[in-house]
Amino acid sequence: MNYLKNLDLAKSADRLLNHGPTTLVTFEHAGVRNVMAASWVMPLDFDPPKVLLVLDGSTFSWPLLEGSGSFVLNLPSRIQAELTLAVGSCSGNDVDKFATFGIGEARAQVVQAPIIPGCLAYLECRVIEEPHIQKRYDLFIAEVVAAYADERAFSNGRWHFPNEKLRTIHYSGGGTFYPTGIPFNINQ
Repeated sequence: MNYLKNLDLAKSADRLLNHGPTTLVTFEHAGVRNVMAASWVMPLDFDPPKVLLVLDGSTFSWPLLEGSGSFVLNLPSRIQAELTLAVGSCSGNDVDKFATFGIGEARAQVVQAPIIPGCLAYLECRVIEEPHIQKRYDLFIAEVVAAYADERAFSNGRWHFPNEKLRTIHYSGGGTFYPTGIPFNINQ
């Protein structure tokens, strides 16, 4: 069953991120795709909604982002913690993460990028070109051009985690995650 609902960007996009969840960021350019885990993502503005993404210039994802000018922030749930740790612990230079981890693939609605099925929310983003900031600080500013969320966990512009499985996660290192509430550990 599909529980995703498109959101009013000006009223809801920032609220998807303002509690600081770990994200899975997806990219695609010239037929090459990648997914990476990222905690250094935050809302920047309301209308139009903007986000900040820190992305090291030496990553496999950097040229994909530069080439496409877009990405998707996928907000995984607690049941996706192992996947989050796995994709964050290897490089797209070494493996096709979608194939290696059996990630089903769906397509974003507006930008040219995959989305990770089963996440609680998605923010589709287009980079606002700021070459100096991007190169010097590894920081990308992007406008959110589409956002949608699982209505079971996000509706009326608010998160309301109905059970342990439908909670966003926060990563603190060493395989330890915190759902919105109680910490848990994924053994490495």
